[in-house]
Amino acid sequence: MEKVAIVGAGRVGETTAQFLAEQEIARQVVLIDVREDWPQGVALDILQTSPFFRFDTRVVGSNDPAAMSGADLVVITAGVPRKPGMSRSDVLDTNVAIIDSILDEVMRHAPDAMILMVTNPVDVLTWRAWWRTGWPRQRIMGQAGVLDASRMATFIAMATGFSVRDITTIVLGGHGDSMVPLPRYCTINGIPVAHFLDQSQIRDIIRRTRDGGAEILALRKNSSAYDAPGASVAAMVDAIARNRRRLLPCVAILDGEYGFSDIAMGVPCVLDQEGVSRVVELDLTEEERGWFAGSAAAVEADIERLGKASG
Repeated sequence: MEKVAIVGAGRVGETTAQFLAEQEIARQVVLIDVREDWPQGVALDILQTSPFFRFDTRVVGSNDPAAMSGADLVVITAGVPRKPGMSRSDVLDTNVAIIDSILDEVMRHAPDAMILMVTNPVDVLTWRAWWRTGWPRQRIMGQAGVLDASRMATFIAMATGFSVRDITTIVLGGHGDSMVPLPRYCTINGIPVAHFLDQSQIRDIIRRTRDGGAEILALRKNSSAYDAPGASVAAMVDAIARNRRRLLPCVAILDGEYGFSDIAMGVPCVLDQEGVSRVVELDLTEEERGWFAGSAAAVEADIERLGKASG
């Protein structure tokens, strides 16, 4: 990939840029932020790590949205973060106005780009990006499932003592309290986790996965998570840039899959050079379908509250 633009040079944007540069996933990474001189300083700081990590990625900062011109992919991290006690939906009203203005700039300066939404509530705002741009759903996606699955894998490794390299997890649904971790599809080198953990341990892991972001926010008190989110974004960009056809849980626009349409939900997706080239439908039990429907209802409620005709 030649160029990735990151709109929002806060902690998540900065960490994402660092990972993209270190791994040389793109030839150029552009950080864009409204704060005067801030993205330039962030970019210079990252660039000065290049002698240690030996990368040649060009990292630049700008206050001008036109700097995203020619980007193959635009990562949107800008917005108001949660504070302790707030849900992701609590920041919707503020963040939708920010996102709408960014989407207008993307359509103006990078009309051929793909969009990767990170700003919360990511499910609703991914839908908003698709609705506002009118672009094919393959080009619009959100980061959530990769992060949630990584948190679940971490908790399983902590509980079992096994290497996290051998742990595979899957999380569906909205990125919030109603997310749907699927332990039935989670394995340790192909062996179901239920072989190693009892139901009480599995329930605790599901709870911690759902509360993963809130737990970090409560511990840090003045900062939400940014290292794991940045790494999750980098994994998705890598899959697209290098046409890996990786199967990753992402927020995607559904068109009949899982019985839903006109909604953005976390589902297994194939990521390649086209973006979301395929949504994979899992065979869910009746109970799991109920969980998924409940999660979808929460996302639909936020979409309705937002109002499709607004903006």
